[in-house]
Amino acid sequence: MKLSLLSICLLPTIGFAAPITTTDELIKALSGSSGETIIELAAGTFEVSSQLILKKGTTLKGAGMEKTILTNAVSFQGNRATLPDPEQNHEKFDRTGYLIQLDENASDITISDLTLTGPKLHGAIFGWGNQKLHFHHLKIEDFMYSGFRSYDTRELKLHDCLFIDAGQRWENGKPGVKGGITGGGIFTFWLKDSEIFNNRFLDTKPEPNLHYYGIKGRQAKRVHIHHNTIETNFSIEFAFENDEDVEIDHNICHGTISIPKHGGGPVPASGKTFNIHHNYFKNGYAIEYMRNGAEIHHNLFDFDSQKDGGNLISEFGTIPAKGSTDFHNNLVNNPGRGVMWMNAPYADLTVRNNHIIARTTSTPREDGLFGFNSKSNFKSFTFNDNIIECLGTPRPLFRNDESGQIQMSNNQLTKVTDTQRYQNPKSKTRPGLEAPLIFQCGMNGELTVDGWGSKLLPQ
Repeated sequence: MKLSLLSICLLPTIGFAAPITTTDELIKALSGSSGETIIELAAGTFEVSSQLILKKGTTLKGAGMEKTILTNAVSFQGNRATLPDPEQNHEKFDRTGYLIQLDENASDITISDLTLTGPKLHGAIFGWGNQKLHFHHLKIEDFMYSGFRSYDTRELKLHDCLFIDAGQRWENGKPGVKGGITGGGIFTFWLKDSEIFNNRFLDTKPEPNLHYYGIKGRQAKRVHIHHNTIETNFSIEFAFENDEDVEIDHNICHGTISIPKHGGGPVPASGKTFNIHHNYFKNGYAIEYMRNGAEIHHNLFDFDSQKDGGNLISEFGTIPAKGSTDFHNNLVNNPGRGVMWMNAPYADLTVRNNHIIARTTSTPREDGLFGFNSKSNFKSFTFNDNIIECLGTPRPLFRNDESGQIQMSNNQLTKVTDTQRYQNPKSKTRPGLEAPLIFQCGMNGELTVDGWGSKLLPQ
């Protein structure tokens, strides 16, 4: 999927002769605005005692990250009792705890060149029903739940932003409780025709249970997420809803991409729910599944062999799914527990032209690299032209005998112990990747992947 860059907001027609230098001037400018206004802030710190409301066509621009800081005064705090928010029930949603609220259904709003912070607020920006939003060069730091929180957003363009500790995990209004509901640097419901790129998400708090998600959503359609560096526990989550044509590429993911759906979910007319490609994954529990109509290809999965707690693709459901999944042209280094584990029956799976190297893990793991429900439609599975090497501890390819029904050909297997389960006829094609894997990923293309190797640009 190739999305064209979204149109930048229309140029406002009214501006101010000089940058605003005081909070009072800022409040007056916003309250007197009818929209279509440029509001430029000088360098300095602006402490607001109530929520800022941006109308249609407003541009709010600072002098730059770290130079212009917008935050809450001591008298303006979010209600901790209303967190975690009710997610799907927007009628009960507390919108008052956000530093900036976009006017409902307003369009053509730009926010840029600012630091937004508020340790006593729910988040930085909230919007409902907005279109043609352009957020860029923002530092969003230290909020209780989410940096940007939105419902029913179309044509969002968000780039070159830095999210630091922009949310927390909550349960029953208590922060830091393991297993609680988690906020996100970006947390959107019903996001369409949008682009999120060239951002960095950092989680620096030492407490083990305060982690937030980088990008979190409930239903995305025609959304392109690329060239982000996401150093959070879960990098990206689009769970549950019916997603369409979501492209996730050229990101550095320190955490999981979570995309599960009950029964795998419907496949849109385009045939593609998720297209996940040219990413660099560091966490062995890389992709939380089940999805239908997904393609996962040309990624480098580069895991620590001493951290073997997860399967690269993990699926915990119980409802059969019809597929399809096409997993191809990936490099997998140290898959740990395994490459795929699908708890529910699945169908229409293709695994082709991958190169997988499994080394001895700390446990060590000795189970099959692929674990499928014995009731899966194995005759619809194909494993072709893969290179699969077990260096050190030998391992079986599959975790049950039923998987031997998979249609296999021309796989190059080294120290794989269950070859008696299946036929693997040779062919004239060459196993392994169809072309060398070379790409740049992360914010500003900071990491170069060249085969099994990777090199980070100096910061």
